[in-house]
Amino acid sequence: MLPPLPYGPADLEPVISARTVGLHHGTHQQGYVDTLNKLVEGTRFAGLSLEQTIRATAGIAEHTAIFDNAAQAWNHAFYWHSLRAPGGGPAPPRLAIRIDTSWGSLSAFREALKASALAQFGSGWTWLVQDGSRLRILNTPNADTPLVLQVRPLLAIDVWEHAYYLDHQNRRAEYLTGVIDTLLNWDFAAENLGST
Repeated sequence: MLPPLPYGPADLEPVISARTVGLHHGTHQQGYVDTLNKLVEGTRFAGLSLEQTIRATAGIAEHTAIFDNAAQAWNHAFYWHSLRAPGGGPAPPRLAIRIDTSWGSLSAFREALKASALAQFGSGWTWLVQDGSRLRILNTPNADTPLVLQVRPLLAIDVWEHAYYLDHQNRRAEYLTGVIDTLLNWDFAAENLGST
């Protein structure tokens, strides 16, 4: 089942329009959910959660389609929670300390996050993850997800073209600046932060 958005479709404007949210959530993400449901029907994966399905199918060639659709459904749900309006601004103290330790300042982190997302060739995702006691930025191509790596995802930015093309055409940098400066949900990232 397609999870609902944590806000209204127009709440991310002007960075992400209601039209883009509708297409992205209601068509792209819904398509991953519908395809996954068809692929797992009658299989041992039918009763599993998205996370369980992703972990059970990762790296297994015969289950690539199941993995791709489960991972994309999960990545998108995580992405929507990684945003809010208004967002951006300062990070909560517990998270801010970790950011300062890893990048020196929130400003330096924002620059590094944007540079990493710009450098992602083609379709994929840019993540803030916790790797042991440190934070780092991680890019994953296509449907790949940090759920199958030994890291904890804190925030995600979708850099597939369908995330921004209607609003920004090929200006990925413009989309990223808007997302990073005004929409990132630091409270969500802080909630995902582990104790190490």
